Amino acid sequence: MLFNSFEFAVFFPVVLLLYFALPYRYRWMLLLGASYYFYMCWKVEYAALIIVSTLVDYVAAARIAAARQPSRRKAYLACSIAANLGILFAFKYFNFVNDSLRALFNEFNIFYEVPAFELLLPVGISFYTFQSLSYTIDVYRGRQQPERHLGIFALYVSFFPQLVAGPIERSTHLLPQFRRRFDFDYRRVTDGLKLMAWGFFKKLVIADRVAVIVDIIYANPSDYTGLALIAATVFFAFQIYCDFSGYSDIAIGAAQIMGYDLMDNFNRPYHARSIGDFWRRWHISLSTWFRDYVYIPLGGSRVPVSRMQLNLLLTFVISGLWHGANWTFVVWGALHAVYMIIGRAGAPLRQALARRLGLDRLPTLYKAMQILTTFALVCYAWIFFRAASLADAWYISTHLFSDLGLLFDPAGLRALIANTGLSFNRLAVAVAAIVFMEIVHLMQRHSGIRHMLSGKPAWLRWPIYYAVLMAILLLGVFEENQFIYFQF
Repeated sequence: MLFNSFEFAVFFPVVLLLYFALPYRYRWMLLLGASYYFYMCWKVEYAALIIVSTLVDYVAAARIAAARQPSRRKAYLACSIAANLGILFAFKYFNFVNDSLRALFNEFNIFYEVPAFELLLPVGISFYTFQSLSYTIDVYRGRQQPERHLGIFALYVSFFPQLVAGPIERSTHLLPQFRRRFDFDYRRVTDGLKLMAWGFFKKLVIADRVAVIVDIIYANPSDYTGLALIAATVFFAFQIYCDFSGYSDIAIGAAQIMGYDLMDNFNRPYHARSIGDFWRRWHISLSTWFRDYVYIPLGGSRVPVSRMQLNLLLTFVISGLWHGANWTFVVWGALHAVYMIIGRAGAPLRQALARRLGLDRLPTLYKAMQILTTFALVCYAWIFFRAASLADAWYISTHLFSDLGLLFDPAGLRALIANTGLSFNRLAVAVAAIVFMEIVHLMQRHSGIRHMLSGKPAWLRWPIYYAVLMAILLLGVFEENQFIYFQF
């Protein structure tokens, strides 16, 4: 079931009505049933995978807490990790590894005929697997007491607002909330609805609109050069941000209406001044997950520089693989690691150069240059994330700056726009919506736009609310396009 579907427009209000009508002690049952129904709308059989992960981690955590010998605790933790990652590998990575080995052996004329699995990738498997796995690890580390109520723990793993695309919640944050009593609160409900509306605006008005030009050009990149490739890449940067952050806004808003607090997943990432700053703002629930459960256990930054750089590389490569079973994602992750390593090593040189050029006396200009440079680096990396193959990514990378004369050729520019199948008016609406979103982001530097508006008079607030709602209804693309991160 998609958030941008008619089914969800019926499902969510019904769940809300029942939720606030039921006595407190029965609400977890409603939410658990609703969460499983929400997931089974994609494929009924794959709900079994969530059940298996839930039972394995529930039992493993209880055994870890009860065990006195460190070896037994490690053994139960190993069982949890093996079971979760084993399921993830079988459904997401087996064919990738199998195909890679086949290609390698064929290079040496070695017979290799291991068949591929004809399995559909379960929606959201990477998200709920990591969420459930973090619980077991936290119990092992002593940061979380094992949850004795199986139903409450099952709800933590499958909570429908964030089940298929996050945020990836920690048990220490979300689990206690399922035992709290939440009564209907008008302010909380309206704040949640505003955030959901903002998420729908980003998804329907921006992401699904620019997706047209991105899909056409990236489907056959060799048919284009220069400006078309640059435009498609920049549009994809905004498409993936609006698509994914839009989902997060809807998920956080939906949970807030019911009284639950989910962590923020994005914080104006394209306003970052460095790649490190970007990853503190982009997909925060995942980046902090890899920091806490991969990078720091590897030694983090508390090791010699060469080892720290290796830790960064391993963490980002694994992060790339988390996003998809394709070498393009591996390169995307490795490229960000290279950015981070060079960025850290070159920080003193950049600061000295800025002082030499007098940029330290022009802080606004210096900040703008940092933001634009970071955005350009991120966009270049997005090429490998979006391209269908390494060959396509290489072509795009090497043809970005050819035939840029179209910038000064109005007729050629109009022809290029026409060839993409995107009308000038549709393109103008997309650009205007992006500009509007970035203006809102600038206003959010110190506090959220919802909180800023709540202090304004009604005659100012309500026209803005209606304007956003009308923009969604009149300019939104209502084709029930799947959210990009559902494939991960």
